[in-house]
Amino acid sequence: MATTTPDQLWAHVHCLGALAEAGSYTAAAARLQVSKAAVSQRITELERAAGIPLVQRTTRSVRLTPAGQQLVDQTRGAYEQIQR
Repeated sequence: MATTTPDQLWAHVHCLGALAEAGSYTAAAARLQVSKAAVSQRITELERAAGIPLVQRTTRSVRLTPAGQQLVDQTRGAYEQIQR
């Protein structure tokens, strides 16, 4: 497996932000116009690169861990500027 560089992870961080806002993999995938599997894969790759869990998954819900929430909070402003 190839190593993911920090430059390649920006889309993954954006995906985490979409997941945080949408509250589910299905809703995040719809918002980003990608498959649910693509969202899941990007989050898994981001967690692997970070070395810590960013999302708590259960059969009924998805929540960000404190580290995941911190990452979303720290990058939200940059993504909002890009959208404007």
